[in-house]
Amino acid sequence: MEDFKSRIQIRWSDLDPNVHLRHSVYYDWGAMARIEFFYKHGLTAQKMHSLNIGPILFREECVFKKEIHYGNDVYLTLRTTKARRDYSRWTIVHDIIKNDGVVAATLTVDGAWLNIVERKLAEVPPEVMTVLEKAPKSEDFLWSN
Repeated sequence: MEDFKSRIQIRWSDLDPNVHLRHSVYYDWGAMARIEFFYKHGLTAQKMHSLNIGPILFREECVFKKEIHYGNDVYLTLRTTKARRDYSRWTIVHDIIKNDGVVAATLTVDGAWLNIVERKLAEVPPEVMTVLEKAPKSEDFLWSN
């Protein structure tokens, strides 16, 4: 299980009138990091479409710790903290880290897989399980029911 980091480039449009990162950008970055992880392991949009499956979120929460400003060096980590054994439901945590290792925010998402044809929770195909098994797991990782 390898560590995962996604480097971020801050855009001028990411900033708010206080000249620090807008709150909603943190959520966009988390989604981008998860999709980047999926793509890196072959779970592309085309692959998900062919499987009639897509990720959905039940909860998304960000705890803001330090401001992020234009010019900061920023990256996101990704780790699974909880999952069902078939990966039909999961919790992923992203640390948003700036400069020399300062955790600026922690983003937590609870998700599952949607059958995009039937519009209901999906059974997880083996190809998806294989990708999620490659995700780094937290030290306190928990299998759930």
